[in-house]
Amino acid sequence: MAKDAGRTRVERDSMGKLTVPADALWGAQTQRAVENFPISGLRLPRAFIRALGLIKGSAAGANRQLGLLEETKANAIRAAADEVAAGACDAHFPIDVFQTGSGTSTNMNANEVIARIASDRFGARIHPNDDVNMSQSSNDVIPTAIHVSAALAVTDTLLPALHHLADVMERKATELDDVVKTGRTHLMDAMPVRLDQEIGGWARQMRLGIERIESCLPRLRALAQGGTAVGTGINAPQKFGSTFAALLAERTGVAFEPSADYFESLSTQDTAVELSGQLKVLAVGLMKIANDLRWMNSGPLAGLGEITLPALQPGSSIMPGKVNPVVPEAVTMVAAQVIGNDATITLAGQSGNFQLNVMLPLIAYNLLQSIEILGSASRALADNAIAGFTVNHERLAAALDRNPILVTALNPVIGYEKGAAIAKKAYAEQRPIREVAAEMTDLDEDELKRRLDAVALTRGGA
Repeated sequence: MAKDAGRTRVERDSMGKLTVPADALWGAQTQRAVENFPISGLRLPRAFIRALGLIKGSAAGANRQLGLLEETKANAIRAAADEVAAGACDAHFPIDVFQTGSGTSTNMNANEVIARIASDRFGARIHPNDDVNMSQSSNDVIPTAIHVSAALAVTDTLLPALHHLADVMERKATELDDVVKTGRTHLMDAMPVRLDQEIGGWARQMRLGIERIESCLPRLRALAQGGTAVGTGINAPQKFGSTFAALLAERTGVAFEPSADYFESLSTQDTAVELSGQLKVLAVGLMKIANDLRWMNSGPLAGLGEITLPALQPGSSIMPGKVNPVVPEAVTMVAAQVIGNDATITLAGQSGNFQLNVMLPLIAYNLLQSIEILGSASRALADNAIAGFTVNHERLAAALDRNPILVTALNPVIGYEKGAAIAKKAYAEQRPIREVAAEMTDLDEDELKRRLDAVALTRGGA
């Protein structure tokens, strides 16, 4: 047990004295929020706390460059902020997601933690408001943290995962470019397709998803910092926003820049809504792909049984030998969560009243969760489902041979009505379409073989 467990100390803020755990790095304002919002137990994620550390360190650097903060204090704040960014202080960010809509409590949480570390470890007397929060307001810090954390998460985590998934799909498509199967529309037999065409369609979905998400990045890199309380920049030097953005860009390698209009950046969360919408599109695509895999893997006897997904774990606590498509199922749940998160972010984005949106912590939490779980799910789908599935060639060939819809290829020479009669007879008698067509038309064996060649049919044309 820590030596300070159960002990307390007294902290003060503008509202008076308050008791705080002795080992807590936070101060009175954080403690008030802890006591005021015992709601969900949900905390803002690591990515957001990292962004706050990066923001506070860059702000201290900007204040130093602009002559507002002495070097000793600036260095102490930056060193303490680096610890926050690195994750050393996550346990000291205890405030619930469901808090004041501006995120002021979380901004002050960061200010208090950084001020305490800087004062205790680096020999400088640092005030959370006057020094750590210099030239800032919660109203520009939290919108900035949403953009910074989302931009970094997209760049570092999500986009690499999506590129990996698309690469795995494209390699699998190349590997299976000679495999023909029965196509399906309305879940019913249709004209044949090749597996490389089917999987190539999935890969294209992912490539387009990447393009959609990348299209948001220029707006995500535009930061509210410098707008302060209402967008006018009160109490911040005119060059603070540009100086801050340049330092942050240098630190992260991401081309952050000041917003072209601080009033827009404080009063709206349109970019977060936009990005969430693109994440929803991606989720819908992953849902489709995961369900295709589940259908193709279904059986192995009573379903389609076209492919066999890697066997990862027992599928039943009562049915021995059962193996389920667990990764595609997990992906569908991720997709459902992201779609729900988008609905929440959409509603939260509407809560911009005059000069400030007042659902910022909720937007941050849901947006970052969507980015994180989509990235993880994409890698799991690539590595634990698509890369390793095998094709049941005999099952595909048997179904293709008996597919009555192949008669569509004879329409130009025998007509639709005759084709329908052949298809119905082939289906009723469970016979290959070529055999029935030979009986019901005057086409010879060579022409039937040429016109009903399944591989050729996947290449289109008359």
